[in-house]
Amino acid sequence: MNVQANFEGIRANINQACKRAGRNPDEITVIAVTKYVTIERAKEAIEAGVTNLGENRLEGFKEKYHALDSLATWHFIGSLQSRKVKELISEVDFIHSLDRLSLAKEINKRADEPVSCFVQINVSGEESKHGIHPDKVHTFIEELSKYENIKVVGLMTMAPFINDEAVIRSTFKDLRLLRDEIRDKQFAHAPCPYLSMGMSNDYSIAIEEGATHIRIGSKLVGSSN
Repeated sequence: MNVQANFEGIRANINQACKRAGRNPDEITVIAVTKYVTIERAKEAIEAGVTNLGENRLEGFKEKYHALDSLATWHFIGSLQSRKVKELISEVDFIHSLDRLSLAKEINKRADEPVSCFVQINVSGEESKHGIHPDKVHTFIEELSKYENIKVVGLMTMAPFINDEAVIRSTFKDLRLLRDEIRDKQFAHAPCPYLSMGMSNDYSIAIEEGATHIRIGSKLVGSSN
């Protein structure tokens, strides 16, 4: 597993996708999803130039954070239980899975300063996925205005894990349109400039549809050591 070579290949694909979409590659943040690999592999990603790391379990997050800390920007990308917020809130830079008011309340209570959050949307409607129904997003974000330590920096979704490009593209497009609606309202607490969407199998499509943050695991750092 050569993380440097993998990253160079991913960057080439990003450049191509941006060219097709008329976008600047500098707009794209690559998050290395390191949940299945060791601290050493995560460090290889940092050394290759990927300084944004994503974890979806508290234990893995804490382990890597304490080993690598200031070397990376830290993203929590998994479903977050309210009772576990206090254990990571002072260490995480971005939370990609805000999907209920009880979680917002706990983040607000435990944080010492505003936390950058992506609101997770279940665009595809799959029962297996977390996230808010698209029809409820506007109301949800308006309700977040009462929490001074919540800053909505964007929306997040996961496309269905299928080979139907049209469905995948439609999922990402729908999230972008929803984000545009929120952004255009110019809420002080929800500027919403970002879109967290796209993973190893579909990040090029996500970029073409407006992604700013892509979450790459297996194609970048592998799935195990």
